[in-house]
This record gives sequence, C-alpha cells and structure tokens, in this order.
Amino acid sequence: MRRFLGTAVAGLALAVLAGCSGSGTDSGGAESGAGGGTLAEPAAGKPGEPAVDADRQVVTTATASLAVEDPADGAQRVSELVESAGGRVDERSEQAAAGDDGVEGAAADLVVRVPADALTGVLADLEDLGDVENVSVSHSDVTAKAVDMDARISALQTSVARLQALMNSAATTEDLLTAEKALSERQEKLESMQSQRVLLADQVELSTLTVQLRPFGVAPAGGPEGFVDGLGTGWRALVTVLGAAVVVLGVLLPWMGVALLVAAAVLVPFRVMRRRAAAEAPVPPQG
Repeated sequence: MRRFLGTAVAGLALAVLAGCSGSGTDSGGAESGAGGGTLAEPAAGKPGEPAVDADRQVVTTATASLAVEDPADGAQRVSELVESAGGRVDERSEQAAAGDDGVEGAAADLVVRVPADALTGVLADLEDLGDVENVSVSHSDVTAKAVDMDARISALQTSVARLQALMNSAATTEDLLTAEKALSERQEKLESMQSQRVLLADQVELSTLTVQLRPFGVAPAGGPEGFVDGLGTGWRALVTVLGAAVVVLGVLLPWMGVALLVAAAVLVPFRVMRRRAAAEAPVPPQG
C-alpha cells in the first residue's frame, strides 16, 4: 500500500513539474513575440515587390494598343496567343480598310480573358506582334466582398436547411404553405448569391484584357505623334481629298455633257440667225 502511494505521489509531482515547465515555455515564447523577439515574417516575394497574401482576391483589368501591319492578321495572332496561355476570346471585331491604300479605316478590337498569373507574360509577348503604344493595368481588391458573399451563402444554406426541416414537421396545411413560401424566397436569394460568387471568382481567376490594333502610320485618337505620324496623316488626307475630287468629277461629268448639248442647241441657231441677218443687210453706197 505504501509502495502504491509513493508511486502515485511521484507521478503527481512529475505531472505538476511538466505543466509548470510547459507554461513557462509558452509564456516565454509569447513574451519573445511581443517584446522584441523574432516575429513571424510574411512570405517573401520577388525583390522589389510586396509580399502577396494567398487569401487575397484581386480583380485585374488591362488595356493595350498596338500598331501592326495588318489588324486582321494581328487579331488572329492575339487570339492564338491568348488561347495558348489558357485564356479565351470573349469579343472580337474587325473593320476592313475603306481607302484604296488598304490601310485607311482598318482596325481590330478584342476583349480577351487571360489567367491572372499569365497576364504579365501575355503583355510581354504582344511586343512580338507589333509596336506596343500604350499599356494600362489596374487591380481591384475584392477580398472583403468575397468573404461577405461567402458568409451570406452559408447563412442562406443554413436557413434553407431549417425551413426544409420545418416543412417535414409541419402540423397544419397553413404552416406547410408558409414554410414553402419562405423556402422559395431563401432558395431564390441563395441561387442569386451563388451566381454572383461564381462570377466574382471568374473575374479573379481570369483577368480581362482589351487589345486595340491599328495599322502603322495611322494617327491615334489623340492626334499624330511626331513628324513621321504627321507626315503619314497629311499624305493620307491628300489622297482622300484627291479621291473625293475624282468622285465629284465623275458625278458631274454626265451633267456637263447635257449642259454642252443644251448650250449647243441654243447657240447654234442664234449664230445662224445672226449670219443671215448680216448677209441680208443692205450694203451702204460707197462715196
């Protein structure tokens, strides 16, 4: 009996000592974290870039303007580049050239979706298609919105489950109809919120890139930039004016022929009458 009591007392003493040492270690770690010890550092990114939180939800949009030889061919190459990066083309419009030079009026516009982690590489690859004139990238943090939507979806799912349980245990028809009406409203809100959450997740996963393509030498919307662009713009304006003058001449030429015929029909008889009158006039006697 004494031997058993001795063993129990020794085990209890060891347990107390272990608890004291564990609490001392935890308090020491806490003090070191709060009082100048080694703090947990955020995940390090690339040099010169801020650390990125893996839980952040960021929507990225970008625009790019390019000068290319053929906008239609450039649009095809951009589509292939985006698809090879795992993206897709949402919108694509092409405008054929309106002038005789095959350049005036030609343009192409695309709206593509690119994986967020591949956007930088796609923008860099655009330089192989032509001259990149303008690039703009914007980021929008939607982490709070995503968390709020997730919380609402969870609450609606819980409410739907409770209403379904109430329907199963409804004692009267009135209670059943009331539960069905409330359940229908909750399910409608839940489906709408889930659709919005899926759309937000798609915007986070795939960045939206708008690409504008125009031929070389065509002045941008803000006007020509530099002597070369100004010279090209002036030459195209001259060609356009000459083309318009030729068109006007072609329109007026038939009318000019009709006008000549009318003038001939009026002037020829008049001249004939004048000649006859001059021939019939008496010759004055000579002195």
